[in-house]
Amino acid sequence: MLGFISARQAGLDDPLRLRRAESTRRVLSLELNKDRDVERIHGSGVNTLDIEPVEGRYMLSGGSDGVVILYDLENFSKKPCYTCKAVCSVGRSHPDVHRFSVETVQWYPHDTGMFTSSSFDKTLKIWDTNTLQPADVFNFEGTVYSHHMSPIATKHCLIAGHRQEVLAVCWSPRYEHVLATASADSRVKLWDVRRASGCLFTLDQHNGEKSKASSEAANTAHNGRVNGLCFTSDGLHLLTVGTDDRMRLWNSSTGENTLVNYGKVCNTSRKGIKFAISHGCNPEFAFVPYDSNIAVYTIYSGELITMLRGHYSTVDCCVFQSDFQELYSGSKDCNILAWVPALQEPVPEEDNEKHHPPKYFGHSFLGASQPHRSFSTGTVIGSSSGGDKIGSICLDASMNPISLVPELIPGVYKLN
Repeated sequence: MLGFISARQAGLDDPLRLRRAESTRRVLSLELNKDRDVERIHGSGVNTLDIEPVEGRYMLSGGSDGVVILYDLENFSKKPCYTCKAVCSVGRSHPDVHRFSVETVQWYPHDTGMFTSSSFDKTLKIWDTNTLQPADVFNFEGTVYSHHMSPIATKHCLIAGHRQEVLAVCWSPRYEHVLATASADSRVKLWDVRRASGCLFTLDQHNGEKSKASSEAANTAHNGRVNGLCFTSDGLHLLTVGTDDRMRLWNSSTGENTLVNYGKVCNTSRKGIKFAISHGCNPEFAFVPYDSNIAVYTIYSGELITMLRGHYSTVDCCVFQSDFQELYSGSKDCNILAWVPALQEPVPEEDNEKHHPPKYFGHSFLGASQPHRSFSTGTVIGSSSGGDKIGSICLDASMNPISLVPELIPGVYKLN
C-alpha cells in the first residue's frame, strides 16, 4: 500500500493503479457479512436486484410474489450490526401491484426519481419513486422475461427477432444504438436499432466452423436456452450463460467466440438469471449464480476464484456495488444477502517484529520522515528533511544504513 501511495506521489504510477489494486484486493476478499442484514419482506423467491448508479445507496428488489421493494443501504445507526430497512414497497395490497412474478427491476440510469419493473403479467411499468404510483404502463401480448434501459442513450427503442421467447436483453455501455438479446432458441443476436434490417449478426459458438460431432446449427451461441447475458464495463466483450452449463465470452465488435474455458457453470433455470460484472478491478470478475452459491470468475482467463456460500436455495440474481466493492444476491429462499470485503486484521507487534526485522522503514532522521517505498538492496528506500537539509537513507546488503545521500529535489528517489 505504501509503495503505491509513494509511487503515485512521485508521479511514477498512474493515479488509477492504486484504486484498481485496492478494488481487486477487496473483491478477492468478499465474504458473507454477518453484521448486516437486509430486511426480509418477500414471501417467495427474489428474482431481480438493482442498485441505482447515482448515489449507490438505494436498491430495488422484485420477487416471485409480484412485490417490488426499495431498500436504503445506508447505515444510519453507526453501529457495526444493522439491518438495511425497506423504505417503501409495492406490496400485495397496492392497487397497481404486478399480478404475477416480477422478473426485472431497473432504476432510471440518471435519476432516482423513476424506476421500471416488468412481470409475467405481460406488463412493463414506469414508476414515480416519490409517489410510488405508475407513471405509465405498457401492455404486451407475450410474457415479459426481461427489459433493460441503456445507461448512455437518450433515445432508443427495443427490438426482438427470435423464434421463441427472449430471456435476456442488454444495451451496450459503449454504443448507445447496440442491443444484445438472448433467446430460448439457443441464439444470441446483436442489433443496431438505427438499421432497417436491425440484426448485426448472430453469435456462433463454432466461429463459422461447425463441429463434426454436433448436429446443432452453426449460428447458435449455446446448446441450450440462453438465459443470461451482460456486457463488460468497457463494452468490448459480452458474456453469455446457457442451460448447457456453459458460459462464453464474445468479442462484441466481431461476434467472435474468444474460447475462454470457464468449466461447468451449473444453470438449470427455465427463465432469465441476472449475473454481475465488476468495475474498476484488474483483472475484472464475473459473479454468476451457481445453484445455491455464487461463483466468482476472472473474465478473461476463465479461472474460478471462489464460491460464495450462504443461501439455502437456488440463487437467481446478484448485483455489484462498484463504489464499495460489495455484492448483493437474491435467492429462492426469499433472502437477500450482503457480501462485503473482509477487514484486514492488524498484525500483533510481537509477530510483526519476529517475522519482519526492523529495516529502518519510516525511521525519522534529520526531521520528519516522508513516505517511502521498497526497492532492491543498496538503493534509496526513504527520504526525510530537516531545516534546510534533504537526504535519503541508503542500506547495505544487511539492510543497515550506510550513507546519507543528499537530494536536490524532495520526494525524488535515486539509486545509489
